[in-house]
Amino acid sequence: MKKIEIIQKEIIDEFNLFDDWMQRYEYMIDLGKSIPTIDPKNKNDKNIINGCQSKVWVHAELKENKVLYTADSDAIITKGIIALLLRVFSNQHPRDILLADTSFIDKIGLKEHLSPTRANGLLSMVKQLKMYAVAYQTQVK
Repeated sequence: MKKIEIIQKEIIDEFNLFDDWMQRYEYMIDLGKSIPTIDPKNKNDKNIINGCQSKVWVHAELKENKVLYTADSDAIITKGIIALLLRVFSNQHPRDILLADTSFIDKIGLKEHLSPTRANGLLSMVKQLKMYAVAYQTQVK
């Protein structure tokens, strides 16, 4: 298991390879195509993230003391954003998710290249992933 900080640094390095934001958006769209697909039964109102302009569903489960996330969105850029977050937080111990900062989002310049409603949605996604970690923290060793 890679540490969250290492994954975040890898993402920052990857984004630095691109010259402009069009290339970064294309990269995020490609990332969105590669996320673990959410089971259709979990694509329900209970798993929808409030505060997002588009629909985003996130499901979490605890396996071997690690939180595993699956997700989907009806918008390609949003799906790329959640893919980045899942890459950082999925398969991590709840405590590590809660302690992790999300400064990589600022370092890659993501928030400033999103519309205000998408930026709010991004914050809602991070908040929801951390809420799952809070819920599972009591169940781990």
